[in-house]
Amino acid sequence: MCILFMPGCGANKEPIQFSAEHMATIGGRAEAPVALPVKGKKPKLSRMDLFKVEVVVYSDLLRRHFWDDGEYSAVFLQGDDDEVDVLIKAFPHHVPPIKRSYHADVRPNRTPVDRETGRPAMILSVDTLDPVDDKVQAIGKWYAGGAVTGFYNFSLRKINGDWVVESAQ
Repeated sequence: MCILFMPGCGANKEPIQFSAEHMATIGGRAEAPVALPVKGKKPKLSRMDLFKVEVVVYSDLLRRHFWDDGEYSAVFLQGDDDEVDVLIKAFPHHVPPIKRSYHADVRPNRTPVDRETGRPAMILSVDTLDPVDDKVQAIGKWYAGGAVTGFYNFSLRKINGDWVVESAQ
């Protein structure tokens, strides 16, 4: 009984914040920022703006060449099917091809594998922070195992209804 009354045991403490994003924890580097919910009433991106921001960030990541060594047989995107379909149509001849996530075999601390080919694959993900005025910050990440992981911090601005990358570092 005494154990229950130890200092701090029954105190109301802030709950631990866990990211709802599955890929945010897989192979992420310790210094990689993670978008966590912010308390208080902050402006949120509409579902359509969030979709647009993620498509812009994924498009930028897909133009980079993380997979140039030819080892990877697929790129998987962490996102809903509509988003993945838009990007497959925008990059129809991407090498390696963009595939839907049900083709991925993902195991903790291991390189993702394309189930169709049995070869290594890469996963891209985007975490978007709440907007400030007409700007938003997003973190575009790539993961292909513990040794092949990284991120870019994107700053985007809304211009005439479209989100445009101002910087990527």
